[in-house]
Amino acid sequence: MAILDTLVILAVSLLVGALAIFAGVRFVVDDTVRPVDALFTAATGAVAWTVISFYAGRVPIVGPVTALVVWIVVIVLQYSSGWPTAAVLGFVAWLVSVVALYVLGTLDIVSLSVLGVPEV
Repeated sequence: MAILDTLVILAVSLLVGALAIFAGVRFVVDDTVRPVDALFTAATGAVAWTVISFYAGRVPIVGPVTALVVWIVVIVLQYSSGWPTAAVLGFVAWLVSVVALYVLGTLDIVSLSVLGVPEV
């Protein structure tokens, strides 16, 4: 996987994930949440996704699923939410990021291997 793909994964999952986490936490868990808290949560998930995609990008589904798990764990640890709420919030942030990366992949901006789709 190219370094450019890795940087795009980081940027997309950070920005899109931060917005999704911020909106979800603000409406569901805590209406006093600060954007910087959501950015920290998304940064943790984005870095995990980036590192795993860089090293295991050719293994189908491993990177995106691991990012989902990391985001759920970080949401549980950072916010006073239970596991079910964190799972929903993490899944929404993850899904939005996957869709954004899929769109970028179909436009040939990044390789679809970022989503665990092997290159042929």
